[in-house]
Amino acid sequence: MGTRDPRVDAYIGRAADFARPILEHLRELVHRTCPDCQEAIKWGMPSFLYRDKILCSMAAFKQHASFGLWQGRQVLGEAAAAGAAMGQFGRLTRVADLPSTRALAGHLKQAMTLIDEGAPRRAAVRKVPRPEAELPEDLAQALAGNAAARASFEAFPPSARREYVDWIIEAKRDDTRRRRLAQAVEWLAQGKRRNWKYENC
Repeated sequence: MGTRDPRVDAYIGRAADFARPILEHLRELVHRTCPDCQEAIKWGMPSFLYRDKILCSMAAFKQHASFGLWQGRQVLGEAAAAGAAMGQFGRLTRVADLPSTRALAGHLKQAMTLIDEGAPRRAAVRKVPRPEAELPEDLAQALAGNAAARASFEAFPPSARREYVDWIIEAKRDDTRRRRLAQAVEWLAQGKRRNWKYENC
């Protein structure tokens, strides 16, 4: 038998007026579809567990609500996983923004089946490597004038080089860019990565 968590009641009670009917509808639908689900709060959001695995979660924000299946990529495909809002169903402002009750229940059942079959928590995402960062001219000149900094920069993996390049080109003002450039050369001469301060945190 499933359980309800009073913290979820409190969460719904604090939500904006537009969001409460959405959250209540989703909560009831999940319990009807998965009578054994357990409610919990995960990462500050109401979540529903099935066999001790997260089945789905919902959230309310100032201007929209969201709902997501933990196995959403496997159930709904890549396109749904790349939505503009958290979850796979976009920015919800009314119950009618959701798929039909029948369709949503079908998605939940598919997610439950994946959990039953022991599918991994999330589908593996194949990462496409980013192209090598293009070296800005001012950084290239600064590195040319400091052999130790240039050696460190060239020895770093592409991701570490990109961190320095992005940090410099994202400067909005010329004086900020000059300061970052000088700091980058100093750190590189010491063999430090851009975020070296946080490496041992």
